[in-house]
Amino acid sequence: MKNVFSIAAAASLFTMTISGCTDETVSSQSIDQNVNQWTIDGQRDLANALNQQPINKRAKNVIFFIGDGMGITTQTAARILEGQLNGQDGEENLLSFETLPYTALVKTYTTNHQVSDSAGTATAFHTGVKTKSGVIGLSEFADYGVCEGQAEHEVTSLLKMAEDRGMATGLVSTARITHASPAAAYAHAASRGWETDTDMQPADIEMGCVDIARQLIEFSHGDGVDVILGGGRRGFLPNTVTDPEYPDQKGRREDGRDLVAQWQAAGGQFVWNEQQLRNAPKDQPLLGLFEPSHMQFEVDRQLDNGGEPSLTEMTATAISRLEGSEEGYYLFIEAGRIDHAHHYNNAFRALHDAVEMSRAVAQAMAMTSEEDTLIVVSADHSHSFALAGYPAKGNGVFDWVRGTDEHGHPNDEVTLAEDGQPYTMLGYTTGVIVDRDEIFGEQDPADPNFRQGARIPSRGEHHGGEDVVVMARGPMAHAFHGFVEQTFLHHAMAHALGIQQ
Repeated sequence: MKNVFSIAAAASLFTMTISGCTDETVSSQSIDQNVNQWTIDGQRDLANALNQQPINKRAKNVIFFIGDGMGITTQTAARILEGQLNGQDGEENLLSFETLPYTALVKTYTTNHQVSDSAGTATAFHTGVKTKSGVIGLSEFADYGVCEGQAEHEVTSLLKMAEDRGMATGLVSTARITHASPAAAYAHAASRGWETDTDMQPADIEMGCVDIARQLIEFSHGDGVDVILGGGRRGFLPNTVTDPEYPDQKGRREDGRDLVAQWQAAGGQFVWNEQQLRNAPKDQPLLGLFEPSHMQFEVDRQLDNGGEPSLTEMTATAISRLEGSEEGYYLFIEAGRIDHAHHYNNAFRALHDAVEMSRAVAQAMAMTSEEDTLIVVSADHSHSFALAGYPAKGNGVFDWVRGTDEHGHPNDEVTLAEDGQPYTMLGYTTGVIVDRDEIFGEQDPADPNFRQGARIPSRGEHHGGEDVVVMARGPMAHAFHGFVEQTFLHHAMAHALGIQQ
């Protein structure tokens, strides 16, 4: 490809004169631009973009990643953090999924809220149908929290469609596997809170509504889900059974059902720690539940007594167990705890979990071919999270804002706000109010437990309503472009697999 900033073109600028500049100055500036690294990089990226060719054929496999709560600000801050962890300034870094060639912006509202929750958004991307916030696997015509009549409004997920076609399937999450995002792949519930029978009213149970954990174990499509890895052990054990990892805890089920035993009786295997996962034979369906509730945040994982696998290890395990399917596979993977850390106003844990998701996507990319596997990466919603304050390039992500001197060069001086107090480059609109004057010099913003301040006090930080990004590579990935409804993700993935609605 011919470089538009050729030496010949640059040389011709010797004859030009700009007010206040000599011919020689103009020429020097032009040559400087031609050899400038930004020009070189821009020309390289342009060539790559122009050479990108769509893979216009059916996908054998689909791997669908969701970063729960991973809005654009989270993605940007995680990108910088990952770069800084690798010894760079961070801004030029790209997360693994940011190298995927096709992107679109996704609208995340539900049918009754401008700012959504994870149940309504998950139903949208799993089934292609928008619904109310708080509702799992039902259309918008279902009433939230009302069991009566919910069966009339059930909608079918891509995971169920894949199982009905004989494909292998998998579910992975660092949250409870009965939590909203994974639950919408297999369950129908008028309330996302119906994770176990304990969470339901007796009248709803008598009416025939079934809790989410039980729906997973009794999943009737195809031969059942082949790989299930995540948290939420307590929802599968009766309240008379002691948790295998924590002797002081028991299950939560009041109906006496031991769903783990039921899974094993049907021919499946169960694991609850990292070592068991690594040793598990591959000839049986696998249920791995690594915590009674949500799994550990990535920065806390090494402190877990039982030993928990990382999201990357669970991703590799799932792919290795599914890739032998002649009919292909559909795998849903969620970095579920990005969202939870944001709700605590704790950017440290949120961003480290986002960086771990980047590793997991890189693992999936390394284990698959773009010729037959469509990889889609997105988020369900954003958060009231901001990166602001004019920090200098290379400012530590978890640091006070430090600006530039009078010549525009970064310095080490802490920038003060109009009230004379320092502030961090990361912050939240809602959540915990922090007295910045009190914590400056007393707390290190790089401490894992540091909580960035909020402007509006609330019990927990809130979701954000702006669009999120979807990124893709592989067969039919070129369908992901422009501005799309969240339901589009389902329809594009189903089309790639050749599944008709």
